[in-house]
Amino acid sequence: MKNYDIIVAGAGASGVYLSYELTKIKNNATVLMIDKGAPLEERKCPIKTGVVSSCIKCEPCHIMNGYGGAGTLSDGKYNLTTQFGGDLHRYIGTENAMDLMNYVDEVLCKMGGADAKLYSTANSDLKTIALRNNLHLLEAKVRHLGTDRNVKILEKIYDFTKEKIDFKFHTCIKSVEVKDSNSFVVKTDSGEEYSCGNLVLATGRSGSKWIGSVCDKLGIAQKSNRVDIGVRVELAAEIFKHITDDVYESKIVYKTDKYNDMVRTFCMNPYGEVVAENTNGIVTVNGHSYSQESLRTENTNFALLVSNKFTEPFKDSNEYGESIARLSNMLGGGVLLQRFGDLVKGRRSSERRMEKCFTRPTLKATPGDLSLVIPKRQLDNIIEMIYALDKIAPGTANEDTLLYGVEVKFYNSKVEVDENLETKIKGLYALGDGSGVTHSLSQASASGVYVGRILAEKYQ
Repeated sequence: MKNYDIIVAGAGASGVYLSYELTKIKNNATVLMIDKGAPLEERKCPIKTGVVSSCIKCEPCHIMNGYGGAGTLSDGKYNLTTQFGGDLHRYIGTENAMDLMNYVDEVLCKMGGADAKLYSTANSDLKTIALRNNLHLLEAKVRHLGTDRNVKILEKIYDFTKEKIDFKFHTCIKSVEVKDSNSFVVKTDSGEEYSCGNLVLATGRSGSKWIGSVCDKLGIAQKSNRVDIGVRVELAAEIFKHITDDVYESKIVYKTDKYNDMVRTFCMNPYGEVVAENTNGIVTVNGHSYSQESLRTENTNFALLVSNKFTEPFKDSNEYGESIARLSNMLGGGVLLQRFGDLVKGRRSSERRMEKCFTRPTLKATPGDLSLVIPKRQLDNIIEMIYALDKIAPGTANEDTLLYGVEVKFYNSKVEVDENLETKIKGLYALGDGSGVTHSLSQASASGVYVGRILAEKYQ
């Protein structure tokens, strides 16, 4: 059995920045990072490479797993704010959380992101226009790197850390045991065993079930969290150009008249493309965009999400979201696609109707009827939100606006941690999106820096 001072479960955003900080700060710690996904150079989605035209459910999914986590092949959007993206500030303080996110931004710029524009919604006229139409624009600074630049930055961070950190990819942790001296034994699916004095759980959203099982076994409390269900909207980029050119990422929140529910835009990708994701064998949708002009499309896409919180006795909010996604997969063989005009007229989209559609889809999906998949309440909320957005971006409610379904954002149950993001078991930390504390690249990365500094101090 090989011994390490620190073992990090997961190589996502929080794990990457923890490794960066442990490398930057001089210390004597020995560190092992384990991830079930692939190293950066092997993370290639078969759809993107043209091998297949639709998701074949790779295990693990290259978009969701591997070095850099789900953020690697995303559009590389870092929102510097505490207004959304998680609750890190509730544990470490708002000023500290913002300082850490700004530090992450400095690292990004140093590693090749300095040319990426930093947008801000703080002084935008859009906020006033939105308020006049009962829409609410959340404030944030946004650094958009693009998928292409984001990958290059992660390559540099990996090169910076690889001499200090030992990496094991294509490896799953099967069990975690706590020894009497507050040390841990980690067993992998290949039969290897490692011990450590500090164990960091940083698996991201794709590892939600695994973290839940570890916490259950070790008696660590978790609080049930929400699940967000919605669609990915795709339309001509010109419709949102006046917004995306100004603020790039507009987080707009709307309270519906019919149900008094909250609907929000999420992950806006100007001139981007819609992509499929495989989470635990379930295919959902997301969006990417690029910094290079040559890689841009004629469309903009974004999610419309309805938050769902449940009361007793129901506790498994993620299972609720998964069941809806499974239904979409069952009906469409993967992702379903419907024109907005067909949805409001109560008819399914067909291949024939799609041939006449002016908006050209960027993801091959099955034309169908989302009303057979998404519950009526959520669908009514989404339709009402589209009409509300049409007031500030005329054309949003066009017949040929495309809706892909379903998009589900799974939020891990919040692991009970203290102000150091440490569980009740000394030396066991939970951070990033896997802990339920953060929900964004910026906050997840910041949590990695935070715990990295704590651990570096232990081994001075």
